[in-house]
This record gives sequence, C-alpha cells and structure tokens, in this order.
Amino acid sequence: MGWASFLLALLQSLCTAVFAISGVRVAIGLSALAAASGIYAPAKGWHQDAIRIPMLIVATIGAVINLVVIAWMRHLRNQPSAQWRRRERSAKEKRSERLQIILAIVTLVLVGIETWTHPMVHRKGPPPPCRIAHTC
Repeated sequence: MGWASFLLALLQSLCTAVFAISGVRVAIGLSALAAASGIYAPAKGWHQDAIRIPMLIVATIGAVINLVVIAWMRHLRNQPSAQWRRRERSAKEKRSERLQIILAIVTLVLVGIETWTHPMVHRKGPPPPCRIAHTC
C-alpha cells in the first residue's frame, strides 16, 4: 500500500511538472514572438524592470558565487597540506564540476547579453529614424 501511494504521488507530481513546463514554454515562445515583431511599447508582466532586474542580479550573484566556490575548492585541493587525503575524483565528479562551470559562464554571458540588448529591443517611443535615404 505504501509503495503504491508513493508511485501515484510521483506520477501526479510528474504530470504537474510537465504541464507547468509546457506553460512556461508557451509563455517564452509568445514573449519571443512579441519581441521579434518589433513592439515599441514598454514591457509589461514578467519583463518589467521590477521583476527583470532583481532576477538578473540574483542570477549574476549565484553564478559568481558558484565560480568562486569551485575555484576555492580547487585551491584547497591543490594545497600541500591536503595531499595526504587527496583521492582521484571520479569521472562523474569531474563532469559535474565542468558542467557547473559551463552553466555559470553561460549564465553570466546571457545576463550580459540581456543587459546589452534589452534597451534596443524594448525601447520606449517611436522607432529610430531611418539613416539611409530612400530605403525606408
């Protein structure tokens, strides 16, 4: 009886997760479509500055802390005083650390790209004037 309840609860949570992920995918797709269509109005909803800026700050802080902790672990692992208890890391541990570094760097790059391109995509007011004569 206990395992059956556990299995049903697991299946229900998986179903909920799939529906939530599907909704997020639709929201991301629709917001990308709206951004690509050249809307020149101020951003509303999830993309407003009150939500966007704290999320960018948290992502940046998390990625930097992750990189600092990994660098500190490597530093401590390479200390002469740690050589006596040092063991060879498994391939899984090495892959996990590499993946963490890659994801932290990707996060920082994406935050930089978002910070750089956000004013271009979501500028306020009319579109900029055409710079090349007779081609607009």
